Amino acid sequence: MDDDPTWVELLLGFVLMLGVPVAVVGGAIYGLVGLTLWATAPERRWRRRRARTREPRRRAPRVGG
Repeated sequence: MDDDPTWVELLLGFVLMLGVPVAVVGGAIYGLVGLTLWATAPERRWRRRRARTREPRRRAPRVGG
């Protein structure tokens, strides 16, 4: 009896082998982006509040023609 895997079994094996690292690395990147957004939220709130209360910047006068 021959125990060679069929092409469907090979394809399924490759998909599973590649799926695990993609899921792990994707989860790590997703977590890092989420932590970065969470950590910088106070600064973004502060900048938004400062931009609302401050009068708009005036442009410098043009020099020359």
